[in-house]
Amino acid sequence: MAHTKEEGVKASNQEFARYDQVKKEQVYGLSENEELDQFDDDYVIPTCNMENYFSGGEEGKKLFAKELGQAMEGIGFAVLTNHGVDTNLYQEAEKKVIEFFKSIPLEDRLKYTAKRHGSVNQGYFPIKETTNIHPDLVEGWVFCRRAFDLDDKPGYTEGEFWPEAGYQPFFKQIVQSHEKLILPIMQSILAHLGCDAHLYDDKLTGTNFGFRLNYYPAMNNQSESGGRMLGHEDVDLFTILPAEEMGGLQVLNRENMKWIHLNPPAGSIIINTGDYMQRITNDRLPSTTHRVSKPVDLKNLSKPRVSIPMAVYVWENETLDVLPCCGEPKYEPINAEEFHTRITSKYYGDDYAAK
Repeated sequence: MAHTKEEGVKASNQEFARYDQVKKEQVYGLSENEELDQFDDDYVIPTCNMENYFSGGEEGKKLFAKELGQAMEGIGFAVLTNHGVDTNLYQEAEKKVIEFFKSIPLEDRLKYTAKRHGSVNQGYFPIKETTNIHPDLVEGWVFCRRAFDLDDKPGYTEGEFWPEAGYQPFFKQIVQSHEKLILPIMQSILAHLGCDAHLYDDKLTGTNFGFRLNYYPAMNNQSESGGRMLGHEDVDLFTILPAEEMGGLQVLNRENMKWIHLNPPAGSIIINTGDYMQRITNDRLPSTTHRVSKPVDLKNLSKPRVSIPMAVYVWENETLDVLPCCGEPKYEPINAEEFHTRITSKYYGDDYAAK
């Protein structure tokens, strides 16, 4: 049964706990609540220097693995610097996303309304329709691997995924740059955990992902219920998110149940772990709650906000097993598509789950 947006505005995350495939004890309201929300202004999300990985030899890789692993195990978030991606792409992407959503008529966007392909809901999400349970103040568009023709498969047609020509080649540059970070990140996490660092190399070479264009329109006021994006945990292994100028990203500190304002330096990349990662690490690396808040600074109400997260998955036919270095398994092996769609049924309705 699908859930209503009114339920989502008033709900606690635990009201949808039956859909989760990993243990989540934290209790929070999906929407922002000025009377109940508390903030942690002392916690600093760790910064990890990727130059150590790329240029520091074996000792540099060990240092990066330690820093990243501790951050992921502690809070589930880290900020990456010196990652090697051309940050001019990120600056141009902000302009491109705004142009994309403002110049393409709604009737043309609606022709690409999101549908499930494999595990992932791909396509266009109108404002307030990101999920069935919450009226997020964001328009989104999810493009998976097949939308970028990365594997030169026959029969690719750009118009099947993109409403206008010209955008795919630009965003493909960012996707390909982020692809180069997938193995270094995963290898470092595995090394920190005490596993074979290359255990996931095959699974994550040419793997699937969800690259999302998020456009948060300017707001007339702060009185709209909900938030720019509800409190949630990502479903994936990890998310690669370029830092953006507007701010608004908040992370829940499970130790004290207070929200942390995350304002990383321009050009950096935010990494956070998701449900796949919590499952395979036997709960060692948490799927951390986060949200996007309304602007605190009133002058930013009149400005749009943009983000371009890339969620890293494994292919649907893979099996998610607890890693051999993570102790006695709390979780049974499970097919990735079954795992993914069971969880996201809380957003899209019970019929969304793969049968």
